[in-house]
Amino acid sequence: MLPHLRAFGRSLCGNADLADDLVQETMLKAWKARAQYVPGPSSMKSWAFVILRNCFLSQMRRKKFTAEYDEQAAERLLVAPDDQDDSLHLADVQRALLMLPVDQREALVLIGAGGLSYEEGAEICGCAVGTMKSRVSRGRIALQVILDSGTMPLRSDDLAPGSEAFAAIMHDVDELTANGPSGD
Repeated sequence: MLPHLRAFGRSLCGNADLADDLVQETMLKAWKARAQYVPGPSSMKSWAFVILRNCFLSQMRRKKFTAEYDEQAAERLLVAPDDQDDSLHLADVQRALLMLPVDQREALVLIGAGGLSYEEGAEICGCAVGTMKSRVSRGRIALQVILDSGTMPLRSDDLAPGSEAFAAIMHDVDELTANGPSGD
């Protein structure tokens, strides 16, 4: 029976080593459940094939929730290089935000940086939720165009350096949420 189980296991797994492990697990389960086997309607061989198939399906279900471990990929992910340019990019975003129309800038700062819902942002800006969604969408597109085009003016003295740009953006969020609808 073992050669037939191995052949069936290999046809399921596509790998001889995994198939051998599957057959071994099948034999262990069959041995533990030997008292439950009732001779008659099914043969011992078909009973073992059902166990093997069920073991394989259980492994596949478990594999769905796990990933193959790739040591090199893990090393690349776990060791992130220090990017000195991040603060410069954040300063660029701050300058680009200032080039947007006020309504789009408010929407991006509230929804994007502030993490507020569209409903909360619409209430603060005194507009409909659909209008807020439109402003965010148009603002994101315009911000991307500005950043991609490289047409931003050089950093002026009134803008925070890159290391303080995030704090400045979040300060804008605090001011907008405290002041309520624009124009008040």
